[in-house]
Amino acid sequence: MIVQIKDISRYVDQEVTIRAWMYNKRSSGSIHFLQIRDGGGRLQATVVKGEVPDEVFELADGLTMESSIIATGVVREDKRSPMGFELAISDLEVVQMAEEYPLQKKEHGVDFLFTNRHLYLRSESQWVILRVRATIIKACIDFLDQRGFVRIDSPILTPTSCEGTSTLFETDYFGESAYLSQSGQLYNEAAIMSLGKVYCFGPTFRAEKSKTRRHITEFWMLEPEMAYYDLEANMELQEDLILHIIDQVLKVHGEELCGVLKRDLNKLSGVVKPFPRLTYDEAMKKLSGLGSERGYDEGLGAEEETLLSQQYDNPLFITHFPMQQKAFYMKRDSDNPSLTLSADLLAPEGYGEIVGASVREDDLKLLEEMRKLHNIPAESLAWYYDLRRFGSVPHSGFGMGLARVVAWLCGLHHVREAVPWPRTLTRIYP
Repeated sequence: MIVQIKDISRYVDQEVTIRAWMYNKRSSGSIHFLQIRDGGGRLQATVVKGEVPDEVFELADGLTMESSIIATGVVREDKRSPMGFELAISDLEVVQMAEEYPLQKKEHGVDFLFTNRHLYLRSESQWVILRVRATIIKACIDFLDQRGFVRIDSPILTPTSCEGTSTLFETDYFGESAYLSQSGQLYNEAAIMSLGKVYCFGPTFRAEKSKTRRHITEFWMLEPEMAYYDLEANMELQEDLILHIIDQVLKVHGEELCGVLKRDLNKLSGVVKPFPRLTYDEAMKKLSGLGSERGYDEGLGAEEETLLSQQYDNPLFITHFPMQQKAFYMKRDSDNPSLTLSADLLAPEGYGEIVGASVREDDLKLLEEMRKLHNIPAESLAWYYDLRRFGSVPHSGFGMGLARVVAWLCGLHHVREAVPWPRTLTRIYP
């Protein structure tokens, strides 16, 4: 019977077959202890001299790290084992005897690990991180689907920018310029006029030359857009989404986060709503009181976000950013037109912005004023202007960076750990 390690508890005292890889091995004379993994989990398997044919014992003795194997044996309960079970092997087949594995059990530099990313993914920490990432994706989709959102796939190739032309990757599109998408937001705005509440979830690209631990050039972003949502309703939706994500991750991966990644789960389980809110003006005053010399017009950098977020156990909303710091489509505050109806959500523990949100400008005249201010060509936005001509409504949305959420929940130092194949300013291999 072929089974997976994650289901091993169902087969105590039964003979099973596991198709796996050898993660590690140690021997104590007459017993070989094999640490095997199959994608769903890790398990100790024993090969005992005298209880198996000599050729099976010798085969186990010669196994190399990461050799692919098919192991057959009886499942035994063993409280000394990390999983509480082990496999007493009776037969062993080698699918491929691995060559000397480059990633041995010793310290490797960051550059070496990411040059060998295709192998580094097999490490226990990466196994946990990628599973957490998958659970976060599922949690986001389930949450929005259950709330009546419709998924819309926005294009990756676009004719213009929505965030500023200085951070675009340009490509030739049959003789004319096209760009890798920075966001699916503008297309989502069109879709809500048909479907009310929509989201896209896919890759986005930013060509900014940043080397911080929070930046990569290709990342996945969740972008919901909602008709008739003001800024407060938008932020409440974010709160519920973040709490749902945390709940699912702790339920599915709590033991792995604590045991493998050494994550302090109390810092995640302690997150509750409502999240604290500061206006941009209040945030700058608070920063000044904390010793920051950041100028008002400079915006919030990574250091300032870290300093602010460290004052709270919960994620923190910063709202009402100055108009000059935000994109052309953000609606201005009627009480103070120099400010926008916008909000950034900062993760606690210094992980920085994980969500950017705003009310969108629904007035065509005001939108045109902002387009001119940002020097965006009018012809590229003709279709976008139609949304304000034919049944315009108040609406808002947000974008959540998946890698930053993974980094926060897993307690990672750099977002490159949170992406299967990170693309940075200096790396596009493998």
